[in-house]
Amino acid sequence: MEKRELGKSGVWVTPVGLGTNAVGGHNIYNYMTDDAGREILRTALENGVDFLDTAYYYGLGRSEELIGEIVKTYGKRNEVVIATKGAHRMLEDQLVMDNSVDFIVQSVYDSLERLQTDYIDVFYVHYPDKETPKYEVTGALRALKDKGVIRAIGVSNFTMEQLEEANRDGNVDVIQNEYNLFRRQAETDFIPYALSHDIAFIPYYPLALGLLTGKFNRDSTFMDARSKHPLYKGKEFLSNLDRVERIRHLAKAKGIEMTNLVLAWYLRQEGVSAVIPGAKHGKQVICNMNSLEVELTDAEAKEIGEIFRAHEMSTLRL
Repeated sequence: MEKRELGKSGVWVTPVGLGTNAVGGHNIYNYMTDDAGREILRTALENGVDFLDTAYYYGLGRSEELIGEIVKTYGKRNEVVIATKGAHRMLEDQLVMDNSVDFIVQSVYDSLERLQTDYIDVFYVHYPDKETPKYEVTGALRALKDKGVIRAIGVSNFTMEQLEEANRDGNVDVIQNEYNLFRRQAETDFIPYALSHDIAFIPYYPLALGLLTGKFNRDSTFMDARSKHPLYKGKEFLSNLDRVERIRHLAKAKGIEMTNLVLAWYLRQEGVSAVIPGAKHGKQVICNMNSLEVELTDAEAKEIGEIFRAHEMSTLRL
């Protein structure tokens, strides 16, 4: 199975991983149970997924705990790449962002304990705060990397200015920011920067919270995180459904799911190192992995890109 290196880090992954915000992430998907999360993880590991992406924020540590439990039972820690994130700090019953060196370093060690491991493959600063110089926190993570506590340093949800500051000393290995067919701004800033600095770029929300799977229609309603996301609101939601319908024929002609078509398109894009689609059950995990078997022609890839590029350009002009 194909593997790709995350930038210059020496960490190699199968390019379709698993985003685990539904595994233990009860504060995001309150209907998901721990047992459902365990089933997702077992299915992933049994079907070739070797890249698990989590965060303290997913269930305030619960996702990490479930991953630690299942990976330990799996018994092949060296065959699984675990990425996690920290920055959320509970302060007087509110979550605030804290990138201070002391807090982020402690977050790494707290994650190690929850994950039941002695190293973390990729540790991201999950969100920037307003105070901490970004090169200070990546410098502290570099010290942990030199000790073998983490293998790669990542940043997520940073602006370009914050990324450049964080990478002042060349310490950033991975960037994780939003990127999907509806949101392609990264093609003009983050992805070119990543390519020129030998940094991995990993998009989150690659399936736009399920919108790009083709399973929703004009009558769909949402009671979870999607209810607040701009892609799912009003006229934009209806317009987005129209774009999805315009590429459905390509999936049908190839005899594949829309999910596979979309994920295969990302994996063709220069600078996209891997994708980490989420899943609510094991069948979705297996479907996501099937994307590795899909080959798009240049004409198919161009058609998909042009449909969504035209939509984004028209949106930006409004």
